[in-house]
Amino acid sequence: MHPLFRDPTYNRYLKRFIPASVIYAGAIVLASMLIPDHAKASPLTIGIALLPGLACTAMIWAMARLLVEMEDEYLRLIEIKKALIATGFALGVAATWGLLELYTDVPKLPVFLMFPIWCFGLAVGQLWLKVRDK
Repeated sequence: MHPLFRDPTYNRYLKRFIPASVIYAGAIVLASMLIPDHAKASPLTIGIALLPGLACTAMIWAMARLLVEMEDEYLRLIEIKKALIATGFALGVAATWGLLELYTDVPKLPVFLMFPIWCFGLAVGQLWLKVRDK
């Protein structure tokens, strides 16, 4: 069993993160069903569109609380390394694709995709650290 799963701090993190991610997914589905493409901004459409962003913010808060509450310095270091790898990955994607958008006619990368790209970077970081530390 991975040491993180024995840490009660990690279990608290999961109790925060999983509901926030379920709300995020549900809010995306709800917004996609209720708001037509290219709808005019109104208090209702803005409110519905903000729901996934609030859930995303809750996920980020859960990750930050994990780092603050984690007492094991080695496990905290692993989480910080994953976050740094994810940040570098997301910034690299944003900078590279942004330059492609600037100089070519590639399609625009929607900004809301940066958080899922960053989360994918967390997985890349975890795999990299696991392979490297073997």
